[in-house]
Amino acid sequence: MLFNSLEFIYLFMPLVLVVFYCLKYYHWENATIWWLIIASLSFYAWWSPPHLVLLIGSVIFNFLIHKLILRSYSLVILTFGIIINLSLLGYFKYADFLIGNFNLVTGDDVPALQIILPLAISFFTFQQISFLLDTHNRKITKCDFSKYCLFVVFFPQLIAGPIVLQKHTINQFNISHFYRKIFANFSVGITLFIIGLFKKIVIADSMSPIVGGVFSLAEAGEPVPFAAAWMGSIAYTFQIYFDFSGYCDMALGLARMFGIRLPINFNSPYKAINIVDFWRRWHITLSLFLRNYLYFPLGGNRHGIARRYLNLTITMVLGGLWHGASWNFVFWGFLHGLFLTINHAWNFFIPKDNFMPNFIAKCLSHSVTMFGVIIAWVFFRAESFSAAQAILKGMFGYEEVYQYKLWENIYAENLYFWYFAPAIAAIIYLTPNAAELARKYRPAIEFSYNFTRLTWLTRSIFNFLAWRPTLIWGVAFGVLGLASLMQVYRLDELTEFIYFNF
Repeated sequence: MLFNSLEFIYLFMPLVLVVFYCLKYYHWENATIWWLIIASLSFYAWWSPPHLVLLIGSVIFNFLIHKLILRSYSLVILTFGIIINLSLLGYFKYADFLIGNFNLVTGDDVPALQIILPLAISFFTFQQISFLLDTHNRKITKCDFSKYCLFVVFFPQLIAGPIVLQKHTINQFNISHFYRKIFANFSVGITLFIIGLFKKIVIADSMSPIVGGVFSLAEAGEPVPFAAAWMGSIAYTFQIYFDFSGYCDMALGLARMFGIRLPINFNSPYKAINIVDFWRRWHITLSLFLRNYLYFPLGGNRHGIARRYLNLTITMVLGGLWHGASWNFVFWGFLHGLFLTINHAWNFFIPKDNFMPNFIAKCLSHSVTMFGVIIAWVFFRAESFSAAQAILKGMFGYEEVYQYKLWENIYAENLYFWYFAPAIAAIIYLTPNAAELARKYRPAIEFSYNFTRLTWLTRSIFNFLAWRPTLIWGVAFGVLGLASLMQVYRLDELTEFIYFNF
């Protein structure tokens, strides 16, 4: 079930909320927790009932491993649990990928298994591995099964994150927390949900025809003109930003309606002044997971500069592979590992003294960062290296296309893009994101608001756009929500969130 579907908005969400508030009114903590578990499992089963067995089995298995670890803190049991989790992920996500590469190298014709990737397997696998590691590291002494189950399957964060650690939510699953600040929680939650819905339906999905048109013709082997290549790559840069940002806002909002605060997962990454800053803002919980459970165990920066750069690259390559079983994802991860290495090397070898005005240095740094991000997105979106190569050749002017009949419809149908692109860029760079907008009401865990980087213009805008539960704001977001729903009715079919594929 999609957050942006009419079934979710009109049926699932109201029903779950009404029953939740009734149970909460009578202070029935266990019933409230089990109701959220049942609702979350139903939410997951809507996509594929047979795969619900896999999710429930994974939850029960990992809880038993958690109990066994608590008895002896055995490294063998921890290792066994991690191996089973990774084996399950590897089978469903990478078996056909490995078979295809085996056939390519050996010339054999081993038939693919045609495995259907279970929804959210990457997220609930990583989440439960972190729980086992925290158990072994004595950060968890005991945990009730119902709270553990809700920790894993809680539907606002189940499908595409954030990757939640036990310290984030389990201590919130109690009646005193559910009962706290009902009006404020619902007001903040519905506001964040509407913002996310608008981002997804109105902005991200409007980019989809442009992106699909350009990349599909590139995939078909057609040469890509300069303007079309940049139109497709910039449109995808906007699409994935507002798609993932919209999902993160909706997840935060849905959880907050139940009195639960999730960790911040998206914090205006296109405002980053370098690639290190970008990864502190984009998919924040995945970045932290890779840092804490992969980069640090590899040695981090404790074994010299060369080893540090190697560890960075390995971490990002595996992060790319986590996104999907494709060499394009691996290369995307490698590119970001290379970018991070260059960034750290620059900071290490170049003197800290500014050799140009600070404003110019920041603009230049930001421009280089965004150029690298856009180039990497081409590989992330393309389904093959040949398609990515065609887009890049067009972007750098290597394709001299004088006759391009196939591109005429794309230009004619999507000419509006060049008129709306500056407005979309202004939303990204000048306005506060959803968490910043509701900053006075602590919309997320581990979110801090910092004025120091703002210019006088953006600081003035941010101060003006400080959300409060007032009538004016209510009307404004009512209009925004209505516009989003009208767009849902206009669409032939709803598109999934991009990160549902991972």
